[in-house]
Amino acid sequence: MHVSPAGGPPLPEQTFFNDPAIDRVLGVAMTLAAEVWVLRDRVRAMEALLTTGGALRAGALDAYAPAPAEAEAIAQDREAFVAQLMQNLLGQQASKGAPPDLLARFGDARAR
Repeated sequence: MHVSPAGGPPLPEQTFFNDPAIDRVLGVAMTLAAEVWVLRDRVRAMEALLTTGGALRAGALDAYAPAPAEAEAIAQDREAFVAQLMQNLLGQQASKGAPPDLLARFGDARAR
């Protein structure tokens, strides 16, 4: 639970858009962007340490080319990742939902 800076009761949610859900999604996106930056920074530091320590030749990661079987596995991973990421943009129900006959039993107009 968040409290006000003065230690009082929680403050109401700060919103910038008409729909507070947009503010929340933007918050998630910004949190993920911050995490991506941390990961990029750590990978850069790890590469520098490995290069300095002699375990990795400078530029070796940029020049790396996977073998055909590994490239295929990477491509499949990428396709699955992108498909999962884009699933939310399709505007389709993610769960299977109730079958039409069950909806009809409970008077749901969508089943008709």
